[in-house]
Amino acid sequence: MQPLSIGLKYRTRIGLWTVSIWTGLVGLVNLLSAVSPSLPERVRWLMPVFPFPIRAGGHVFAALTGFLLLTLAANLLRRKHIAWLLTVTLLGISIASHLVKGLDYEESLLAIVPLIQLIVMRKTFTARSDRPSIYQGVRVLIGALLFTLAYGTAGFYVLDGRFTVNGEPANFGLFASIEQTLAIFFTEDNAGLEPTTRYSAFFINSIYMVGAATLVYALFMLLRPVLLRGDPATVGDRRRARDIIDQHGQTSLARLSLLKDKSYYFSPSGQSVIAYVAKGRAAIALGDPIGPPQDRVEAILTFSQFCDRNDWFPAFYETSTEQLDRYSKLGFQQIQIGEEAIVDLTTFTLKGKAAQNLRTALNRSAKAGYQFKLYESPIQPELFQQLKPVSDEWLKDKQGSEKQFSIGWFDEDYLQDCSIAVVCDANNQVVAFANLLSGYNRREVTIDLMRHRLDAEKGTMDFLFVSMFQHFKEAEYDSFNLSLSPLAGVGAKPGARRVEKALNYLFNHLNQFYNFKGLHQFKEKFQPRWEPRYLVFPSLTVLPDVILGLVRADSGDRLFEYLQLEYVKQALAAFLDR
Repeated sequence: MQPLSIGLKYRTRIGLWTVSIWTGLVGLVNLLSAVSPSLPERVRWLMPVFPFPIRAGGHVFAALTGFLLLTLAANLLRRKHIAWLLTVTLLGISIASHLVKGLDYEESLLAIVPLIQLIVMRKTFTARSDRPSIYQGVRVLIGALLFTLAYGTAGFYVLDGRFTVNGEPANFGLFASIEQTLAIFFTEDNAGLEPTTRYSAFFINSIYMVGAATLVYALFMLLRPVLLRGDPATVGDRRRARDIIDQHGQTSLARLSLLKDKSYYFSPSGQSVIAYVAKGRAAIALGDPIGPPQDRVEAILTFSQFCDRNDWFPAFYETSTEQLDRYSKLGFQQIQIGEEAIVDLTTFTLKGKAAQNLRTALNRSAKAGYQFKLYESPIQPELFQQLKPVSDEWLKDKQGSEKQFSIGWFDEDYLQDCSIAVVCDANNQVVAFANLLSGYNRREVTIDLMRHRLDAEKGTMDFLFVSMFQHFKEAEYDSFNLSLSPLAGVGAKPGARRVEKALNYLFNHLNQFYNFKGLHQFKEKFQPRWEPRYLVFPSLTVLPDVILGLVRADSGDRLFEYLQLEYVKQALAAFLDR
């Protein structure tokens, strides 16, 4: 079962669980009733009114509605409007089919209870399905039903003479073939049809398989969450988001919120914005709401309600410790996802034993003729011509693709508005670079992309970072954010939750492929202050959906490239063998 929405009233939650369980119970009863013989004395009452084919069809409808009601029961918890509509319709059919097949009023009364409750609670079911998917599902359903009818008709016509009907050889013309195909779906005994060869038996089963596959696919399409297509935000929304972020943004995530992959939710007051990416059933916000502090609770709550209407799970990625209490009071849970490394520029120094390795890297780079340069926005096209080969070489070596969502990517429109720090060799060719994010109401600089040539001198990145620290310290900046170290510090404490211990296991066993520890150790040499960051989500039951959505958002839907599937298989194998 899926969790209920954040902020729903307790009575509504109980009502949803009750009607969902009751609907599932009706589905089970329907399946059992469909395969059980009707009571003879009741059948005698029905025989003058309904002939055998209609009564047998009632068994078929009871079985079909039973299967569908079991499928729809869980979707009622999602408060899907189309699930409500289908369930009400099927309960009505269920009541009628029980009465027709054997005057089974007990089963009919059982179905009346959730039907009445659903009608009373009709305003609760507001979650939308994806409209294009609904249209596609209906088209597929109608098309497949016509195809199945044509397939069955053609098969019976071609296989004429390979069946018997009520013990007599059957000869199928065109109209008889159509009638027999319909009888397979709407009569209990296929109107007396019996195959006489193995192929004709397979043909009958294939009709059922085609019909079942069609029905399952149509249900899947009808119940899909809302999908965002095309450009996720309008020009007007981006301009409006930028105005709010310029006024209230406090971290580098504010700048990353303006990347092209983001959609925007604005609070009812219009003062706050949440930048998010919707993937599958997860809508993942980057950081906390951006806006006045007094408006944040309203922004979180109404964003959750907005997600409910679109059948999404709301989640917040890279939230800070200071905001956790606010989320907890609204019913959210959280897990630590890593630590952010922040260098205090006011106290940064190259003096002392701890900085010996950094001084060595500086001396080695100076002997190699390396130079540090900083380019302010707007960046000129000539520089991009030197940066692009460095980036491509670095990506090829990592056997990966550009990440998105919580990090920038090599896009000239994006990088043009950043500061870019480069290391040039003695021939004035770029051997390493990094783009920097700054501003947003704080004297802090944040690293984003950092890439280098494979043949760069050892210590080149140390030289780049120390040069940046010195430059921004002289410019009277307070701190330099080295960004998130994924999974660092997660699950390491004795009292850590089980899910965080699982993440700690992945940190240790996926390190040989993703070098999480190497990244953490590289940042550690600059003696930063480590601040934990969290993933906030509605409940543990939706965490798999949220994580899958996060991976899709981070990879730009290039899952196989991102996960390096063979590596993950090896890590999972190691986990199972321990």
